[in-house]
Amino acid sequence: MRAFVLTAPGTYAVQEVPTPVAAPGEAVVDVERVGVCGTDVEFFTGEMAYLHQGHSSYPMRLGHEWAARVAEVGDGVDPAWIGRRVMGDTMLGCGTCRRCRRGHQHVCEKRQEVGVRGERPGALAEQLAVPATSLHFLPDSVDAVLGALVEPGGNALRAARATALGRGGRALILGPGTIGLLAAMFLRAAGTEVHLMGRTDSSLAFARDLGFEHVWSEDSLPDLPFDAVVDASNAARLPDLALELVEPAGRVVYVGLAGEPSRIDTRTLALKDVTAVGILSASPGLDATIRAYADGSVDPRPLVAATVGLDQVGSVLAGERPIGAGPGPKVHVDPRTG
Repeated sequence: MRAFVLTAPGTYAVQEVPTPVAAPGEAVVDVERVGVCGTDVEFFTGEMAYLHQGHSSYPMRLGHEWAARVAEVGDGVDPAWIGRRVMGDTMLGCGTCRRCRRGHQHVCEKRQEVGVRGERPGALAEQLAVPATSLHFLPDSVDAVLGALVEPGGNALRAARATALGRGGRALILGPGTIGLLAAMFLRAAGTEVHLMGRTDSSLAFARDLGFEHVWSEDSLPDLPFDAVVDASNAARLPDLALELVEPAGRVVYVGLAGEPSRIDTRTLALKDVTAVGILSASPGLDATIRAYADGSVDPRPLVAATVGLDQVGSVLAGERPIGAGPGPKVHVDPRTG
């Protein structure tokens, strides 16, 4: 089968690789859509921390945001999965350690991450083999486009829920990229007054086009009490700004990751009686995200700017915008095309 293989920073090829076989407990799926993520870009540039920590190495096959249809299953897997449309959890815990037994497989020390960590191949290929326990069924109302947005949506849903806000609350989101906009959508669906702060005119204009009225640059940000601030950016200085901007007794949620260490003043955290929450994974939010997409309370389709084939993945990772792309921040890949 054809697969996109990253062999070194900035070096890649679409290669013919062995077709996966469903081992006991696994399913092989026909991949329909894959989202290109900021994590993939970090692997492309060689900046991803896992490369320097020994958790990942080249050559590797990227792709952890995906939707597919089950083609075959291995021994011990219910054959009723065959033919079902699914997405899959990225985080694959060992299943036996204390964290896994407590339901926290997404922070298992020995975890594999599909297309990210532990030599578990990703979905930028025609087929993918994954543990059947990681599969999540997609109803008919959640097509492949939405299905490939479930994984980022799960992160965003968890970030939105971590604000502990609903109707009557006011949240500020720093960074109107894919995760920031998805978090804004989930908060809006809950009745929260949502504000977004961004850096570029184009990202701010796109947020307005999505119906968000309160969209600001840092210079124009109004002096308002924000009950929660979500940092969904990759800027090392914004975690501290989030802490400065949040109301006393409020909550700051950190879901973005910078390429260098971020610093906050814990004296401010304590003296303002602020609750700080870190969000790593979509795992605990996947089912609720699927339900939100299925019932239409959140519709992230406008975030997808273009869908390309495997042959165009390298240029996308290098920062090139596909010809005819819309204004959204997300690019999808259909591995069945060139």
